[in-house]
Amino acid sequence: MGYVFQPTSGTQPRGDTPAATRARGVTPVTRIVIIGGGPGGYEAALVGAQLGAEVTVVDCDGLGGASVLTDCVPSKTLIATAEVMTTFDSSYEELGIIVADTVSDEGSAAGPPPGTSARVVGVDLGKVNRRVKRLALAQSHDITASVTRAGARVVRGRGRLEGQQAADGSRKVVVRAADGTEETLVADAVLIATGGHPREIPDALPDGERILNWTQVYDLEELPEELIVVGSGVTGAEFAGAYQALGSRVTLVSSRDRVLPGEDPDAAAVLEDVFRRRGMNVMARSRAAAVKRIPGAASQGPSSPDAGPEGRVGDRVEVTLSDGRVISGTHCLMAVGAIPNSAGMGLEEAGVRLKDSGHIWTDRVSRTSAPGVYAAGDVTGVFALASVAAMQGRIAMYHFLGDAVTPLNLKTVSANVFTDPEIATIGCTQADVDAGTIDARVVKLPLLRNPRAKMQGIRDGFVKIFCRPGTGIVVGGCVVAPRASELIHPISIAVDNNLTVEQIANAFTVYPSLSGSIAEVARQLQTRKAADEG
Repeated sequence: MGYVFQPTSGTQPRGDTPAATRARGVTPVTRIVIIGGGPGGYEAALVGAQLGAEVTVVDCDGLGGASVLTDCVPSKTLIATAEVMTTFDSSYEELGIIVADTVSDEGSAAGPPPGTSARVVGVDLGKVNRRVKRLALAQSHDITASVTRAGARVVRGRGRLEGQQAADGSRKVVVRAADGTEETLVADAVLIATGGHPREIPDALPDGERILNWTQVYDLEELPEELIVVGSGVTGAEFAGAYQALGSRVTLVSSRDRVLPGEDPDAAAVLEDVFRRRGMNVMARSRAAAVKRIPGAASQGPSSPDAGPEGRVGDRVEVTLSDGRVISGTHCLMAVGAIPNSAGMGLEEAGVRLKDSGHIWTDRVSRTSAPGVYAAGDVTGVFALASVAAMQGRIAMYHFLGDAVTPLNLKTVSANVFTDPEIATIGCTQADVDAGTIDARVVKLPLLRNPRAKMQGIRDGFVKIFCRPGTGIVVGGCVVAPRASELIHPISIAVDNNLTVEQIANAFTVYPSLSGSIAEVARQLQTRKAADEG
């Protein structure tokens, strides 16, 4: 059970809290307005409604937000197709699967040059993307049904705070609909959960056809022949790996020394090696300065048999790097970060403090600097994860409505990069250990030693666990493997519950299984701990 986090001076909403009013035997209806229907917003709506509040969700795109409609759900659905292709392409020969040769009309083998491997499967990207959109919309509709069934009201439009807090502690939210009409809502508490949008470079503005951001790739009907991905963070790495698996020739432009600069360095090194081995052109220490579209030959329009969806034959893009080099491809995907959706909402006028980046400042129970105003999700810049946004939204409702609440603890947040192999992390990191922030013992075990990995043809990946030297308490971990997002869970449980390496080592695991490597790492840490004590 959690505890009630006591407000600090200057941030307590004026007037009685719902809990204080209930203590006097009164049962008021607490009015909550949530601006934004992403994970932070809709999870907060469910909690608020379940606790008896009158909840209104203001949303302009559809519940689920960018996470469901244009980001997490669509990208992971696309990656699921890529994953099937990669698994088959990389291991069918080793596993003894026979694929018949293709013979041309002339009767000669139409295979690749000697010494190279044929792509034995292909992809209909238009069909894949139609499935992506269908699943995203279905998920959004399911969320809307859950929220309305819980008793919350959904209003379509864009919301903004109007002025300062009233004498009775309430606030006004003005909702502007697509047709220009406005509605004013009165709320005892407001939650801002408006998310973010793709960052743009002035000389590389997306056109939705050849120069794309990550929300536009699902409109493609044909697979890009040569895709340039600008940005090697999580989004860039995920899309680069996915499109390479689908059959595109991919160039990944990274301004840093390595891909995934914010991740475990050992994990990033494994992924970069895999990318290069599979034929990706990874350009490190290369910063894109501009991207432009180079028109091809004019066609008779999109219906021309030689024209692509854009209605031109042979259109290309050129990416100019900061050192003057120019690289060319058929498409360019810009993955250079995100901007919070905090502008034009009257936040600063209402007393909400913004960071220089535009993100909303919050404490560990999701309060902003303005009484009665909370914030959750990507607009806060805390952790760009749907799970964190959802937790922030739930915490905000628990706190305002007087329920027991445990403040947000980022050390117990597990995260995953959906590349192939996946990279999952929890708690303490290698950077923390290297910087001396925490004293921890580390053991890393390659998956090559795991019997199940050998059976499945898995060559790349490892399990790494961090524990305290004296107690053996597990404080972090990193898994690089297929389905690392599933394998990280036992380590997450250990971190969250202060379990020791002895407890993990003594738990039974299935033989053979990839999870056996987690127990083996724990046993090695247990042995080191015993040696230190001896």
